[in-house]
Amino acid sequence: MVISDFDMTLTRFAHNGKRVPTTHNILDHRLLIDEDCSKKIRELLNTYYPIEIDAGRTVEDKLPLMVEWWTQVHELLIQQRIRKDLLAQAVKESSAMLREGYKVFFDRLTEQQVPLLIFSAGVGDVLEEVIRQNNVFHPNVHIISNYMDFDQTGVLRAFQGQLNHTFNKREGALSHASGLRVLQGRPNVLLLGDSLGDLTMADGVSEHQNILTIGFLNDQMDERKELYVKSFDVVLVKDETMEVPNAILKYITSSTDNKLDA
Repeated sequence: MVISDFDMTLTRFAHNGKRVPTTHNILDHRLLIDEDCSKKIRELLNTYYPIEIDAGRTVEDKLPLMVEWWTQVHELLIQQRIRKDLLAQAVKESSAMLREGYKVFFDRLTEQQVPLLIFSAGVGDVLEEVIRQNNVFHPNVHIISNYMDFDQTGVLRAFQGQLNHTFNKREGALSHASGLRVLQGRPNVLLLGDSLGDLTMADGVSEHQNILTIGFLNDQMDERKELYVKSFDVVLVKDETMEVPNAILKYITSSTDNKLDA
């Protein structure tokens, strides 16, 4: 199976020198939220994102601060009474971009009947729409994320279930992944992420035998490179493509096909 983060992992970090929006950033749209809310969300980003990527802080130090960040953002979004029917337009008008080579990646996995489990601290409704508008929302794609809860009129009233943030993906893996039958009997995992917190996404896989981890190092390369090299099997620095994951999948699936032919 393949287990992957979404924002800045399956999506690009930047394009032509400009940051690509995350799923939360896509909600920063005139159709969905007002200027005051937009300002407050950016202030929270400027406060908490440096903490998230600070190589000098431990995960234990970051945990309560990440909960603070995500909780405050979600409360601001709920106050805006976002309309469900406007999400697709907001995604369409955004500059959201999946990494170069994404179609080969998604299509090869579905052709080979390999499950793709996406763990995201972003907004699941927006994430789904990004994948759908890129025509790669195949039946083998399974998503665990923060989903909006809309009332009968289609207006946001809350967020569903447990809060998912960058550093509690182990809990999400343990509570959700083990319950997905399609993942049973698949002990070999290709894991993709851009944060050290993503390394725990495979913890819900029972009796795993082989896990190959790929880390996308998008930001603060000098400060974080050593730690990433120690933590991930493969580290891709400022790589906005799916070239390496695609090459690995091609090798694995080609080897499998050759064995079957033999």
